[in-house]
Amino acid sequence: MIQVSHLSKKYKNNAEYSVVDLDLKIDEGEIFGLLGPNGAGKTTLISMLSSLIKPTSGSFSINGLTFQKNANQLKQLIGIVPQEYALYPTLTAYENLYYLGSMYGLKGKQLKEKINYHLEVLGLEKFSNKKLDTFSGGMKRRVNLIASILHDPKVLFLDEPTVGVDVQSKNVIIENLKKLNAQGTTIIYTSHHLNEAEQFCSKVAIIDHGRIIIEGAPQDLISQYPESHNLEDVFLTLTGKALRDHA
Repeated sequence: MIQVSHLSKKYKNNAEYSVVDLDLKIDEGEIFGLLGPNGAGKTTLISMLSSLIKPTSGSFSINGLTFQKNANQLKQLIGIVPQEYALYPTLTAYENLYYLGSMYGLKGKQLKEKINYHLEVLGLEKFSNKKLDTFSGGMKRRVNLIASILHDPKVLFLDEPTVGVDVQSKNVIIENLKKLNAQGTTIIYTSHHLNEAEQFCSKVAIIDHGRIIIEGAPQDLISQYPESHNLEDVFLTLTGKALRDHA
């Protein structure tokens, strides 16, 4: 589904590359976790793959489409759940979703039915006419997710989709993502919740300093390090325990 070849990104005025000569292959139907310390290059990689920023060099394709030749078609294939809320705080949940859904080309009865369905599934139907700035963090995360899946994307990019939410919201989000994946959506997911990633992902890659340092199924990676009991132990073994404060 996704093929990445020698992909690199260097931001203007930065001395170092954020992503360095990266190769990656993600199969259709996978839940693929991109894990790494702060500043490792995860968000930059997702931003390139979702066509939000241009690579400095290298190439990638999604379902055989490239940004250079098929930008509009490629964007129609994907959904993006950004780290920050991509919503209008003074609009209601329904108004946000109606506006964003219309940008995907949805309209009329089809759009209304999709909005109502997802609001109900994610436990938000009774809050549909409340303004976003009255919502809790977990509720905003759920609306953020709905906004990215209204058009039934083949590939869904998730950048920290459960950060700062309560346990119940996290559970609802993860269960809904599993259902989407079972229906055929390929998921690319970043998170600092390594226990969550261990249970959720079919495959993970640990990225540091813009390079992938290891890749595989979570349990296979754990078995490679006899002193590691979980994915977090593997992560610390490979990336170290030094603080990675990043601005």
